[in-house]
Amino acid sequence: MNAKQSFYIEVILPLPLPGTFTYLVTDFTLSPASLIGCRVIVPFGKRKIYTGLVLSTKNNFEENTGYQPREIKEIIDDTPIVSGRQLEFLLWMSSYYMAALGDVYNAALPSHLKLTSDSFVGLISEINPFELDLKPSEQRIIEILAAGDQTIDELKKLLSSSHPQKAIKSLGEQGLVFLYERVKDKYAPKKESRVRLSANWNNELKLNQLSDLLSAKAKQMDVLVHYLQHVNVLEDTASNKTGISKKQLVFSVSSSSLKTLIKNGYFEEFEQKIDRFNYTSKISTAIPQLSDYQQDKIKEIRGHFSDKNTVLLKGITGSGKTELYMHLIKEQIDRGHFALLLLPEIALTTQIVARFKKVFGDAFAVYHSRFSDNERAEIYQNCLAGKYQFVIGVRSAVFLPFDQLSLIIVDEEHEYSYKQYDPAPRYHARDAAVYLGHLHKAKVLLGSATPSLESYFNAQEEKYGYTIMDRRFEDQPLPEIATVDLKKARKQRKIKGHFTNELLDSIQKTVSSGKQVILFQNQRGYAPFIQCENCANVPKCPNCAVSLTYHIYQNQLICHYCGYKEFMDSNCSSCNQDTLKTMGAGTEQIEEELQIMAPDLRIKRMDLDTTRSKYAYQEIIDSFESGAIDVLIGTQMVSKGLDFEHVELVGVFDADRIIHFPDFRSHERAFQLITQVSGRAGRQHNRGSVMIQTSDPSQPILQHIREGHLDLFYGQELHERRSFKYPPFYRMIKVIIRHKEKEVAYQAAMKYHLLIHQTLGNERLLGPIEPIINRIRNQFIVEIHIKLEKNIKNLQAIKDYLLGSKLSLVALSDYKSVLVHFDVDPL
Repeated sequence: MNAKQSFYIEVILPLPLPGTFTYLVTDFTLSPASLIGCRVIVPFGKRKIYTGLVLSTKNNFEENTGYQPREIKEIIDDTPIVSGRQLEFLLWMSSYYMAALGDVYNAALPSHLKLTSDSFVGLISEINPFELDLKPSEQRIIEILAAGDQTIDELKKLLSSSHPQKAIKSLGEQGLVFLYERVKDKYAPKKESRVRLSANWNNELKLNQLSDLLSAKAKQMDVLVHYLQHVNVLEDTASNKTGISKKQLVFSVSSSSLKTLIKNGYFEEFEQKIDRFNYTSKISTAIPQLSDYQQDKIKEIRGHFSDKNTVLLKGITGSGKTELYMHLIKEQIDRGHFALLLLPEIALTTQIVARFKKVFGDAFAVYHSRFSDNERAEIYQNCLAGKYQFVIGVRSAVFLPFDQLSLIIVDEEHEYSYKQYDPAPRYHARDAAVYLGHLHKAKVLLGSATPSLESYFNAQEEKYGYTIMDRRFEDQPLPEIATVDLKKARKQRKIKGHFTNELLDSIQKTVSSGKQVILFQNQRGYAPFIQCENCANVPKCPNCAVSLTYHIYQNQLICHYCGYKEFMDSNCSSCNQDTLKTMGAGTEQIEEELQIMAPDLRIKRMDLDTTRSKYAYQEIIDSFESGAIDVLIGTQMVSKGLDFEHVELVGVFDADRIIHFPDFRSHERAFQLITQVSGRAGRQHNRGSVMIQTSDPSQPILQHIREGHLDLFYGQELHERRSFKYPPFYRMIKVIIRHKEKEVAYQAAMKYHLLIHQTLGNERLLGPIEPIINRIRNQFIVEIHIKLEKNIKNLQAIKDYLLGSKLSLVALSDYKSVLVHFDVDPL
């Protein structure tokens, strides 16, 4: 298209607002269709500027809306950064999970690919402020701005003030400063300083002359010799263009001599953009060979894929599912296609990534939240450019720009960490992956030793293909699972701290034989709470309706919901008596007790507190694998797919608390968690053993775990779910209503219930009810649970009705400040 034209575009803005926004494009010689999926800079409100994503274009605009579209400021991308399939995926996610398109857009793109505008403050130069009578704070702002414009955030830091706005406003009213918006590109490519011969010296004749000039200067001559050893410009003059890394060169030669050569014009220094990640198309041929049993199973999976788009692989712990994944991915790569492997969290990626690197080298990318914003932005762009052959990632990897995607594998598909809770969209990566596979016409493999009840039900109903691996690799036996009676141990005084003598003896014997131990306690910190023995006071978070967890190493009481911290005082804050006592045990206390009782043991803890740094997971896992740790104590991190050769004993604490948590999924969660952590024992050599400490060894769920009766347990759970109208037989939507005042939150929930109950009927509604934790971050919470028939035909119409009712609620003057959001398929 050669003629200039104007047209309208529908833009998604990174704001929690429904729908899209219309903007005008003028004076651009381009095809409207080429803009779809590109980013544009657009004005919004009085002064704000945002990076929007173009969803669609149109030639006309309805004038009778009373709104005149504003013109865009700039087009950022020459080619789309989001594909048509991705846009379709974002629209589906917004619709299905009842989230604003802007929230989905925010989740989909790494933050450094969304340019932002900052409010800048500038000095009006023609006025001399020093002749005026200014307050000290105003004078200081003028002095700072004299050196250059600053953002309001930068002024806050320089002034050591959190509220400079009043002084800025005063200066503005006096005509001394002005505010404006400037767009900032937050993505910064990684650059490397490199060195090359200046163009005048890049030939044989000139090099000989240079050699003569430097012959009397040994150190400078040394620089030239080293450069020519690495960059053979005599045979290939073009190689001088990229030169050599300055860091590499000065490792062997004098940096001051190099600096002199650059100053004299013989060499030149330049910067070159480099990838933060190495990648290659070369794949090792050392892919593990499959056993006859594994080959049969992979054929079975292929057979299911011939008539099913999704297959559930139920493989017991240690059965070799990862090797199957490798072969299936290799098949897709050989066909020129792309694959995605999803893992529940970083702790699991650490070990599996290492195994994949041995086979695939650097042919794939790893994508997770521990990477910096720049690193994630670079992976996104490399994926867009087709530089990788497959990706291993956590839940957010479903948003990457895939081309030729033909296989998605969701490992440990039952894991609850696949569910995003806050902020919106509150999606489940497993379910999103199934829909993503549908869009790309790709096959989806769901793998787990303990499948989710929903996936198991879909397999039983033949909606999914179903393959079972019930043998461990090389027929290694499953561990022997035993229960230890806590009540009996206490009566017989055969317990020290939180360790029964039986478990303590087993730990000592296992380590003495050169083997390792994993201890599972699903509670971090030292103690779940502190209580005064005199007045029974329990320190609570001032922002949330939860008790504070004691962390002994920081000597702090910490809220695990909002992060509030306070130092642990020796006296009770209520009665001032020195009668505080820890209640229950977290991983810190288990670690401390074991270290006191067995000081010779090398013990390490793996929980959220010890793995905050980027490479902490890797360091702990490497140490355990190398045998530098005898006992690894951890939360559910240690239960997720880790494979250690020498672990022969697993101990489980607080099984009763996991089983009896007040939630309809608690038995399913307990079965999965205890079975998974048990599977870490005895994976490669001797038969392992598991010891579960419980006050009620006779409870049925523990019997099912001991005997491996998954089908029997799941059958009983499905019967109960059907009777009480829970998933997978019913769909659930949770309406969450928040407000800083408890009464307002409850009244808003009652009003919302009134708005929807006539259409949905009382039988489909539970609530309003307060959750167990009814206040988080100073917001009181009230919930309404909606149960809908699984095969309901007008599901989207109901969701639209619920969203419309929300708008009706917050339009009322009493409830304008109420926050309402939806959790579809809550866990």
